[in-house]
Amino acid sequence: MRRLLLCALVASTAFLFVARIGAQSSAMETPEANPGRPTVSTPATLTPVGYLQFENGGLYAETSPEFTTLFGINQVTKLTVASRLQLLALSEPLAQASGATGDALSGNRPGEVFAGFQAVVLRGEGHKPTVSLSYIRRLYASPAPEFDIGTFKNSALILVSDDLAGFHFDINGIFSEQTKGVIRRGQFGQTLSISHPLRRLTVAGELWHFTQPLTGRNAVGNLWAVSYPVRKNLVLDAGFDHGLTPSSTQWEGFAGFTYLLPHRLWGFHDQK
Repeated sequence: MRRLLLCALVASTAFLFVARIGAQSSAMETPEANPGRPTVSTPATLTPVGYLQFENGGLYAETSPEFTTLFGINQVTKLTVASRLQLLALSEPLAQASGATGDALSGNRPGEVFAGFQAVVLRGEGHKPTVSLSYIRRLYASPAPEFDIGTFKNSALILVSDDLAGFHFDINGIFSEQTKGVIRRGQFGQTLSISHPLRRLTVAGELWHFTQPLTGRNAVGNLWAVSYPVRKNLVLDAGFDHGLTPSSTQWEGFAGFTYLLPHRLWGFHDQK
C-alpha cells in the first residue's frame, strides 16, 4: 500500500505541474487530448495532427507469477504527423520490483523501450466505426520482471472504436511475437473497453485476455477506471485491475494523466 500511495503522490504532483503549464494556453486555441490510458485497449482514433501528446502514470501491482510487488512509472509519447498516421514511443523509466522469479531481477532498474506507429485504414463516419492498424517493436529489453502478459519483440494490432447509444467502445485484437533465448512463440490477445460519461467524469470498464505461449496458460483480467478532464488538453485518470486466472497479476492500482502540448509543431493544413 505504501507503494500505491507513492504512485498516487507522484501522479498528483505531476498533475499540478502540468496543469500550471496548461493554464498558459487558452482552451479556445487548444484541441482536445485523446487519451489512450488507463485502459489496456488503445483507441483507433488518433491525436490532433501536429501536436505532441504525453501519457504518463504510475502503478503498483502485487501477487504475480513473476514478482511479489512491482512499482513502475510508464510514459507514452504520441505525434500524429498526418491525418491518418501517428508515431509512438513507449517506455518505463523506472521499475522497482521485489520477489522476482526466473530470469527477472528484483531492485530498481529501467523498464523496456518500444517504438511504432498507428495508421487509420477506415475513418469513422455516421454509424461506421474507426478502424486502425498498429505496429510496435521493442528497442530495449529490460531484466525487470514483466506482468502476466509478458513482453514482446514485435506486435501488430487491429483497433476498432465506435460510439453507440451513449457508450464508447474500444476493441483491440493483438498479435505478438514473444521470445526466450532461441524460442519464438506467437501470442494472441483481445480487449474490450466500454466507457460512459457521468457528468464530467468518464467511467470505463474493460475485459481483456492474452495467451501465455511460453507457459501454455492464459491471462484474463478486468479493469475499472475513471477519468476527469481538468481542461481540454489535460485529463487525469485512476483505477484498478484484477486478474481472474491464477497466472494473472492479481491486483494493480494506477493513476496518471494525459497532456496535449498546446503548441503545434508546424503550420496549419487540411486535416481531412
